[in-house]
Amino acid sequence: MSTILNFAIFPTDKGDHGSSESVSKVLKMIDESGVPYQLNPMGTSIETDTLEEALEVVNKAYKILEPFSNRVYSAITIDIRKGRTNGLTQKIESIENRIGKINH
Repeated sequence: MSTILNFAIFPTDKGDHGSSESVSKVLKMIDESGVPYQLNPMGTSIETDTLEEALEVVNKAYKILEPFSNRVYSAITIDIRKGRTNGLTQKIESIENRIGKINH
């Protein structure tokens, strides 16, 4: 099974500079976790074997932001599919097979 979760999470009370610093800390945690991920302009996509694993990454991200923020915003979309592996790359390759190489 493959769970692809795309999320954006950031403090709303730190201004532009504080948000980028916070997001950098979250991305470092994701990178160190070993979970496959892709950064995109509106958030970060991760892929795990289970929904619980994906939500744990989001929870860890919140725990990074919570100590120094009074308000944390998050938006999440989830795609869970049985029998799929490497969904992060497979979904893009499927489109590229139809229309050719895309800019990513």
